[in-house]
Amino acid sequence: MSTRRNWDEHPELLKRHARDGVIRAQHLESLGMHNRTIYRRCLPGGPWRRLLPGIVLLHNGESTRRERVVAALLYGGSRAMITGAEACRWYGLRVPEQFPASDVHLLVPHGQRVLSSEYVVAERTRRLPGAWTRQGIPLAPLVRATTDAVRRIRAEEPIGHLLIEAVQHGHCSPTGLASELDEGTKRGTAIPRRLLKEWVDLRSVAELRARKLADRLPNPPTHWNAGIQSAGGYVGCPDAWWDEVALAWEIDSFEFHFTPDGYARTLRRNNRYAAAGIKVVQTLPSSLRDDPDGVLQELADAYTAAAARPRPSVFLAERAA
Repeated sequence: MSTRRNWDEHPELLKRHARDGVIRAQHLESLGMHNRTIYRRCLPGGPWRRLLPGIVLLHNGESTRRERVVAALLYGGSRAMITGAEACRWYGLRVPEQFPASDVHLLVPHGQRVLSSEYVVAERTRRLPGAWTRQGIPLAPLVRATTDAVRRIRAEEPIGHLLIEAVQHGHCSPTGLASELDEGTKRGTAIPRRLLKEWVDLRSVAELRARKLADRLPNPPTHWNAGIQSAGGYVGCPDAWWDEVALAWEIDSFEFHFTPDGYARTLRRNNRYAAAGIKVVQTLPSSLRDDPDGVLQELADAYTAAAARPRPSVFLAERAA
């Protein structure tokens, strides 16, 4: 019985040699299949598809995200790993739509000649990190994946969103991200470097907008991210604080701040503010973007109301010692 007839009658045998339905054409040849047969099967209307040079998908339907990633890894070689926005997705980060959804950014050893092709962006590097595995997929460490992603686009807002995702949901530190930018190529790093520098005392892109907006107030905040105490103990750490009238401003965002129990924490925080007599203004990040004048009016009205009542006995935590 010929090898070809064996594959035709028992296609499941081929799948045993494939990875998630993806296989190298060279591997097929090693199993006894002629290269012309492989080529014909990948033609339009054939049973297979060519995903990348030398990489075959053993069906002719639309490829899945996993199949495309596996094909990229087979194309890149045994030490290849996924980095950039695609790796961030495998880590579970919410990647803004401005990052290309179809591209797969691949890291390969510097001495290995692999060219970018189709949807694969192949990057040779002398700083090949140890891979982290998620669902069987080798990924660059999240700090590296994030910085590789943000240096490939030039739009500030999506860069900021992805950096925040890495910090708040990926447990990367801003200093760690900045250090990784320092270690690698400087091309495309101006925006993320500037943002990380500005975020030393900030917790979200929304707070950066809030600071810029607050400069337009006749009475801007006296403190940012300062701990507040009362005689009964810790009260909170508002995003902005007007000490002379005990007014707090919180930029409350599901996108940036809420974990599964975040809503309950917010309620507890607001109850502490109320018990201490602190007036608080809560603002959504979307309002900062879409209605900045309305936010300014709310803050001005709140300041007037706070100034009209006796100031409660609260103080900055740094004064507690």
